[in-house]
Parts: sequence; C-alpha cells; structure tokens
Amino acid sequence: MIQRPKGTYDVYGVKAKKILYLEKLINVLMEKYNYNYIRTPLFEKSELFHRAVGETTDIVTKETYDFKDKSDRDMTLRPEGTASVVRAYIENKMYSDPNLPSKNYYIGPMYRYERPQSGRYREFYQFGVEVFSSNDPMIDAEVISIPVNFYKLLGLKGVKVKINTLGDTESRNKYKEALIEYFKPYLDSLCEDCKNRYLKNPLRILDCKVDNDKEFFKDAPKMRDYLNEESKNYFEKVQKYLDALEIEYEVDYSIVRGLDYYNHTVFEVEASVEGFGAQNVLCGGGRYNGLVKMIGNTDEPGVGFALGFERLLTALEFENINLPYEDEIDVYVIPVGEKETAFSLLQALRLNGFKADTDYMDRSIKANFKQADRLNSKYVIIIGEEEVKNGIYKIKNNKTKEEFEINKEDIIDFLDQNIDSEEM
Repeated sequence: MIQRPKGTYDVYGVKAKKILYLEKLINVLMEKYNYNYIRTPLFEKSELFHRAVGETTDIVTKETYDFKDKSDRDMTLRPEGTASVVRAYIENKMYSDPNLPSKNYYIGPMYRYERPQSGRYREFYQFGVEVFSSNDPMIDAEVISIPVNFYKLLGLKGVKVKINTLGDTESRNKYKEALIEYFKPYLDSLCEDCKNRYLKNPLRILDCKVDNDKEFFKDAPKMRDYLNEESKNYFEKVQKYLDALEIEYEVDYSIVRGLDYYNHTVFEVEASVEGFGAQNVLCGGGRYNGLVKMIGNTDEPGVGFALGFERLLTALEFENINLPYEDEIDVYVIPVGEKETAFSLLQALRLNGFKADTDYMDRSIKANFKQADRLNSKYVIIIGEEEVKNGIYKIKNNKTKEEFEINKEDIIDFLDQNIDSEEM
C-alpha cells in the first residue's frame, strides 16, 4: 500500500473541522484589523530563499526542498512565508498603492526537510502577517497584538510576549564585531555549524541549540550594550505602545530569532500550556527593514510574524479547549420511494442557504432517522408518495421531536422562521 510521505499528515474529520474553524476565526480577526489576504506560489526560485532567509540559516543549509524543473531551473518549496510575500509585494508594485501601509496576511503550507517529531512536520501550515512601508513602532505593537488576541480568543491562558531589539544596521554591525572578537578564543569548542556562522553571521551562534548551554555563552556580549540612541528610542516606543494595549511582555535579550533578515524588534509569543515545559513558544516574528531592498529594487521597511497550526492544535488539546466548530446540519431529507422529488427539494434548500443532506445509501426509514441523528440535523423532512400527491410534507424537529405538516410552497419560509428563532 502506498503511504503518505514521512513528515506529512492527512486532514479529515474532526481535525479538518478544527482547522476550518481556525481559518474562519483568522479571516474574521484580520478583517477587523483591516489586513488583506495574500496567496503566493508553493514553490519559488531557489535564489529567493537563499538571498532572503540567509545562507547561514539551518533552513537554507539543511532543510529546504530543492529541485530542478523541466527547464533545469533551480526551484524550492517555500520553507517560510515572508520571502514570498516580499517578492509578491515588489513584483506587483504594491508599494505604489496610495493606501499604505500595505497590510497582508496569509494561511498556507510550508515545507522543511527536518526530523519529524511531536508538533513538527515536514509539511506544516502557517498563519502569518507581513506589513510594509511603515517605520512607525506603533505598527510593531499592532503586529504583536494580533497573535496575542488570537490566542486569547481561543481561550489559551498565560499569553505573554517576549521582546528584544537587534538594533539598526549600525548597532547590529558593532554587535557582530563584538561577538566575533568574543568567540574567537572558543572557536574550537563550537559546533561545525557555528564555526561556519562565525564570520558570516555570528548572531546565529547565540541561537544554537547545540552550544548554548556551554559555560562561555553566559558571558557573551549583549545586544543592549551596543544600541545607538535611535535604536534605544525605537525599542522604548514599541514598549510604550504595548503598554497602551495592556499587553503583558518581558524584555528578553537572548531572543535573536532563527532567520538572518531581522533587525530592530524581534518577539516571541508564548502561553502557559501544561505539558509543553519550557518549549511553550507558539509564535515568532519581528521587523526586517532592508529585506525588501535585498530582494528587489525598492527600499521599504517591513514587520511580521508567523505561527504554526500544528503546535497550536497541540496546545489547545493539552489545555482541553474545545473549539466551537459547527457539527450539525439544518435539514435531513428522507426519501421514501420519491428520490427525484427529494433530490429537487435538497437543491432548493441548499440554494436558499440551508445546510442540507439526504440518503444516498438506500437506507430504511429507521436507519435514516439514525443518520439524521449522527449528522445532528435540526429538522427532518419525509417525502413519500402521499406527500408528493398532496403537496404536504412532514417536517419533524429532530431536537424536540415535534412534527408539522407544511405545504411544499411554504417549507422555505417555515424553516427560515424556525431555524432563525432557534439560533437567536
């Protein structure tokens, strides 16, 4: 038997309903924030990710799905969303739209060839936000508020933000020089990946999962000591805006994030999820001024975040949070030898906005009532020879078991009035 590829999973049944509910909630939330939906291709030219994500990141060096197309061009399945959205922003000249800043969100699959483990897959789904053209620290705070409010709407407890600043280009360059000087005596003690990062991007050494528990890491230089006044002021303003939103946060100078393009604000959002232990980070992001210019020919600031569906679903499960997804239909039509008439009514019900279904398995009447119960149908309509002849259909409230006889021309109005009143 052919099985699904390692590191992937099938979405169906209850899990599918949960994911659809999350997507619906995201769409409603982003509409309130006045963000626009954007969708980019699943694969892009490999150069895009090598240039944007960074040659020293594990994603590019170890985890991308690279392939040659039939014209021998280098292509890559997108490992993250930001680079593709930046490319779309530039290629479609979205920067020329007078309605700025350009505020965008996406939902879709990403691909990384990493070791599958609990909550981590090779194909995974992300919800992300990317905002361009604004250098206002207020937009940083707004972007941070989106996942915070999203998690709170879902019922997660202890939602908290950890923030740091990587400073502007001047501050970051000074910090890099300090790190290169500091780690120089310890080069032989670093893992092979960190040795490669040493000159190219020493900040990535601080994010190493292999070396970061070594004693000499404790005394490594801190970014806060190399910030110029402009960078300090920017970071202070971000915090003031978070205070204005009453968002709980903590300044954590160890946060550098795993991608090369970040500067100024970087952040992670976590929740108190029992069973997650110290690995309770559910979302991450930050500002990436300079990335747009690196990819294209226009210099525009940017800020964004991404969060994974898989880890979120696991957190909700651990916290015993039941998503209020819809698991019922409005009407179940039972045909008793009058399948064409029943089928015609089914069409009319659906076109009038009702969630409706019928029997396709030639069940008995008794079995059909059981099926209506399994589908949590609010009403059941029985159509037999007598109903067709008289034009009077039997309708049963499947919750109260109350029965009605309704003229076929009045069925839509009857259901409109009764189902609407039940939902109020």
